[in-house]
Amino acid sequence: MEQEKTNPALGYRTAGSLAERNTGDMLCEEMKKAGLAQVEKDRITVDAWEFKKAVMHYQDKDGQLRKIQLGAYQTDFKTDGFEKFELIYLGKGTAAEYQDIDVKGKLVLVEINQREEWWINYPVYQAYLKGAAALIAVQSRGYAQVDDTALNAQDIAGPSFAPAFSMSRADFLEIRELMQEKMEGERKLPEITVEFDADTQVIKDQHTYNIIGRIPGTCSDSMILLSAHYDSYFEGFQDDNAAVAMIIGIARALIRGGYKPYHTIVVCALAAEEWGISDTKYDWSTGAYRQVFEARPDWPGHVIADFNFELPAHAHSTRDAVRCTYEYADFMRKFVDAIQMPEGIYPDGMTTLYPIETWSDDFTMSISGIPSFVNDFSGGPFMENYYHSQYDNQDVYEEEVYKFHHEFYLRLIMAVDSLALPPLDFGRVLAGSIESLDMDLCMQTGANGALLLEKTEKARKAAAVLAEQVRRFNSLPTESYDWKKADIVTEKLLAVFKKSQDYLVRLDWDDNVIFPQQAAQNNLHALNEAMGFLEKGEIAPALESFYSIDNNCYAFQFERDVFYHFTEYIMKQSPDRLMWGKGRIIHHENLYDLVKSLKEKKSGDSLERERRSLKEAWERQKNYYMKDIEYLIRAVEKLTDMIREVSRMFEED
Repeated sequence: MEQEKTNPALGYRTAGSLAERNTGDMLCEEMKKAGLAQVEKDRITVDAWEFKKAVMHYQDKDGQLRKIQLGAYQTDFKTDGFEKFELIYLGKGTAAEYQDIDVKGKLVLVEINQREEWWINYPVYQAYLKGAAALIAVQSRGYAQVDDTALNAQDIAGPSFAPAFSMSRADFLEIRELMQEKMEGERKLPEITVEFDADTQVIKDQHTYNIIGRIPGTCSDSMILLSAHYDSYFEGFQDDNAAVAMIIGIARALIRGGYKPYHTIVVCALAAEEWGISDTKYDWSTGAYRQVFEARPDWPGHVIADFNFELPAHAHSTRDAVRCTYEYADFMRKFVDAIQMPEGIYPDGMTTLYPIETWSDDFTMSISGIPSFVNDFSGGPFMENYYHSQYDNQDVYEEEVYKFHHEFYLRLIMAVDSLALPPLDFGRVLAGSIESLDMDLCMQTGANGALLLEKTEKARKAAAVLAEQVRRFNSLPTESYDWKKADIVTEKLLAVFKKSQDYLVRLDWDDNVIFPQQAAQNNLHALNEAMGFLEKGEIAPALESFYSIDNNCYAFQFERDVFYHFTEYIMKQSPDRLMWGKGRIIHHENLYDLVKSLKEKKSGDSLERERRSLKEAWERQKNYYMKDIEYLIRAVEKLTDMIREVSRMFEED
C-alpha cells in the first residue's frame, strides 16, 4: 500500500490524490485475487489534497546550512523554489502574542498541544488574520511524543487559504536556540531568516473511489459490512494499512475455507477518512459519509452490521475492547464473555464499550442507519506517541495481537451471519437517555422531565418485548428460518435503529456523543456556577466556569473573527459541508463579549451588567432545555410506536 505516495520523502496518501486513486486500483486487484465477487469502484466527491513537499533551509550558529523536512496540513501554499522568509516564534499563537508585532509575510512558529489545549485550526486562522505567510506548528506534547524527531499530522478543520505546516520538536529546539542567540545580539524578537520550498494544494470538488467486493449470501437480502480506510498520513502502518489488509484477509479466509454466508458479506476499503472536505469541523470520515449517504444510499436498511477496523495490529491497552452502538451492546457482551482470551497480549481480558465515538468511520455508518462496531483504539499511549507520525511504521507491529483480531472478528462476523435477524435491543439506549436526564434541573427550569421518564419507561418495556421476540426468532434452528419474513422484519428493525440515531444522537463542541438535552443541561450547570461566583464578586472562578459552555473556551485566547468563524461554520454552513455533523449541534451560547468584559474587570468594579448578561444566557438555555425535553417526549412516543409495530409482525403468526 505504501508504493504510492503523495510526498516522496514522507509518504502520505491523501484524499483525492493520484496516490490514493492508484492505491484504490491496487486494492481492486487484491480483492479479486482474494476471491471476492463483484469487485467495484464507487466514485465519490471529495476536496482533494496534494502535498508534494515542504523543505526548509537555514544557517546554524556555525554558518552551516541545515536542511529540515516539514509536514503539512490540508491548505494551499506554493513557492517558486526556495524563497526567503522571516521565521518568528510566537509562543502558542494566541491573539495576545501578536500584540505590537508585525508578522505580515512572515512564517509564524508556534507550540501547541492539540489534545489538551486547542486544535490546529485556531492558531492557524489567527496567523492568517494577522497577515502571516503561513503557520508552522510544533507539538508541545499531546501527540507525537515518541521522539523529538517525530512530525505530526491531523485534519485541519479550517479553510485551505490559511496555510499550515508542522515541524519536529528536535528541529524546533535547534531553531529556538538560534533565535535566542540572535535576540542577545542584533535582534529583539525571536526571529531568523530561512529559505522555504513548499507545494501543498487543496482542489475542491474532485473525485476518488471507495473499493468494494462481495461474498454473496445464500439466504438473505441483508448484508454484513467490513470496512477500513486506505488513505493515510506518513506510512500509516497501523492507521490504517493493517486494517485494510485485515478485512481482505478475513474475506480470503472465509472464501478459502468454503464458508457460504447467509447474508452477503461486503468488504469496503474507504477513501478520505483522515480528511476530505475543506473548512468544516467535520472534515474527516468523508469517504464513509459519501458512501452511505450518496454512492450507496440503499445500504442503510439492508446492512445489519458494519465491522470497522482501525489500528488493529497493536495492543493499545492491557485490556482489549470492542466498541459498538448501544443497540448491539447486550449481544456483544454475551459474545465477549464467551471468548477464551489468548495468554500474553491482554492480561486484563476484553470488554464491550458503547456508544460509538466520532473518531472513525463507524460513527458515520451508525448515524446513516447501519449498526456499527469498531476495535477500540482510542485509549492507551499509542495515540499520544505514534499516531499520525512517521513512527507509525512496521516497528509497532504486534503479530500475536493482529492474529488474535483476525480470529476474533472472523468468529464475530460468523456469529452475526448465523442469525436471521440483527440482535438489536433498543432498551439500553433508552436507559442511557434516562440516566443522562437531570431531574433536579427539570424541576428548576420547569421542563417536563417526569412525563419524559414516564414515556421512556413505556418505550423500554416495549423494547424489552421486541428484544425477546428477536431472540426467540434467532434461537430457532437455522434450517427452519423464514428468510423472506426475516428480511422484512430486518428492514423494520433497521428503520427503528435509524430513527433512534436521528432522535437521540447529538454532539457537543468537543465531538463527544451526547443525548439531545445534555448540551443545554451542561450549560445550565456551568451558568449556575458562574452566577454564584459573580454574586460573590469572584471573577476568576466565574470565568473558569465558562470554559465548559459550548466553545467559549476559545473566546479567552483568540480574537473575535477567529471565534466567530469556527462558530458560524457549524451553525450557519450549508448542510452538505457539515456531512455527519449536520444537525448534531442545535444551540450555541455566545459569551465572547462577556468574557472580554470580565477579563478587564478589577476587584471592586461593578459587575451588575455582567450578572444581567449571565441571567439572560441562563434564560435562553432554560428555554432550549425545555424545548429539548418536549422534543424528546415526542421522539420517544414515535420510537415506541415503531417498536410496537415491529412487535406486531411477530404476533401475526
